[in-house]
Amino acid sequence: QNALTGTETANFEFVLMSKHGEKFTVLLNATTRRDGKGNITGVVGVGQDITELNQVLAESKRIADDLTRLIDTANAPIFGIDTDGKVTEWNAKASSLLGYSKQEAMGQTLVQRFITEEFKDSVNEVLSAALKGTETANFEFPMFSKSGTRLDILLNATTRRGPHGEIIGVIGVGQDITRIREITSEQERVADDLSRLIDGANAPIFGVDLQGMVTEWNSKAAGMLGFSKQETIGKNLVQNFIQPENRKSVSDVLQDALSGKETANFELTLLSKHGERFTVLLNATTRRDAKGNITGVVGVGQDITELNQVLAESKRIADDLTRLIDTANAPIFGIDTYGKVSEWNAKASSLLGYSKEEAVGKSLVQSFITEEFKKSVNEVLASALMGKETANFEFPLFTKHGERKDILLNATTRRGPDG
Repeated sequence: QNALTGTETANFEFVLMSKHGEKFTVLLNATTRRDGKGNITGVVGVGQDITELNQVLAESKRIADDLTRLIDTANAPIFGIDTDGKVTEWNAKASSLLGYSKQEAMGQTLVQRFITEEFKDSVNEVLSAALKGTETANFEFPMFSKSGTRLDILLNATTRRGPHGEIIGVIGVGQDITRIREITSEQERVADDLSRLIDGANAPIFGVDLQGMVTEWNSKAAGMLGFSKQETIGKNLVQNFIQPENRKSVSDVLQDALSGKETANFELTLLSKHGERFTVLLNATTRRDAKGNITGVVGVGQDITELNQVLAESKRIADDLTRLIDTANAPIFGIDTYGKVSEWNAKASSLLGYSKEEAVGKSLVQSFITEEFKKSVNEVLASALMGKETANFEFPLFTKHGERKDILLNATTRRGPDG
């Protein structure tokens, strides 16, 4: 009716039904038709079938709606900017993480408003590159929340394009790695402390991998054996630094540790670069990664060369003293703190007629001293047990056969290794 009165209509959308019941969406232009005198004689309708176009548009809208919901509900901070660097997207995670609502962020210049001064240039470069089509993955930078909390963000900057492929902005998908960074920093600190502890320890420490190749060689090991860390790393420990006679036993200890069976106080001899021998008491400990998988062995040694020398010298002195006591041309006896005989030399045996086996473990005063001298001898021995020694104390002893022997006694306090 409008067209028949001269009012034409463009882009009027309506539905047509085919003979077979199929629906078509048509975009119609209704144009007035006139005769030679200009009189309206009818209407000409020119239609365009937009059925498929509408389906495509509906699908595009559905995808756009899905993408919008995905962005807004994603468990990662997502923002978008236009070609001027102004915020066009700001999802719920970005809001909760940084404390700025979508309303506060939209339209703001991202770099100037939300990036700290020291990172403005680098973030700007990443976004500018994305606006030219060069995308960036895993770019790390800090952002500060509204309350001033620092957050470490790992960013993927993706170019955003229009329907004709033209660049219309950038989408940034971030990952909050603040906690990961804290854990990593703590692990690095612990690893650094452990590395310094190993290197500065006053004990030789080495490490080997699953193939027995040296992975650790601390300063003490280098100073003691004369091989620098550079000379040892990557070399086979057993073949290069263990003497042939000890290779099998050391190899067995390492293999045990590589199967999870650790060894403590394993004694072995090491030969330095200059031919000096060292006796080392070794603890072989299994080394594992974060998942508990065995990655090698750490050996912590104790140089007991000097200790062994001291022990050998002490043993020699003790042996000499024992022989001296036993072969002395004077009767010598010893008692413990309970007055029981602990020493009884050959001269005491021959003089008194009691063998060492008969005397040791017996109470000296009760078993070998006559009644009249028990009290005085007991006092001398008790004084010596308190550290007060006595010289030239005279008393009689009777032999096994009743013969009296007059003895001149020196009672000397006996002390243990700690005094």
